[in-house]
Amino acid sequence: MLFFAVGFMIWALSNSLESRQGFEQTVAIMTHPLAKFITWGILSLIAYHLLAGIKHLIMDAGYLETLETGPVAAKVTLALTAVVIVLLGVWVW
Repeated sequence: MLFFAVGFMIWALSNSLESRQGFEQTVAIMTHPLAKFITWGILSLIAYHLLAGIKHLIMDAGYLETLETGPVAAKVTLALTAVVIVLLGVWVW
């Protein structure tokens, strides 16, 4: 999903940097509820990817690798991601 989101992000960036009219058009599009929902989805994917990557870095350092702590780390990652997603939703909307 994150791979396909790159196309939307590149289009918005390219359109906003072309000219003043392109920037105004991009701002107008990004204020639409569907564009906000897509932006929130992209940010949610990035947040999960970031937090899961941090968990993996911690595991690569030798922590939380056992059969008992691994599932706990996964649940903590999902819980933190849920909190961050809600906060991102408040920020976008």
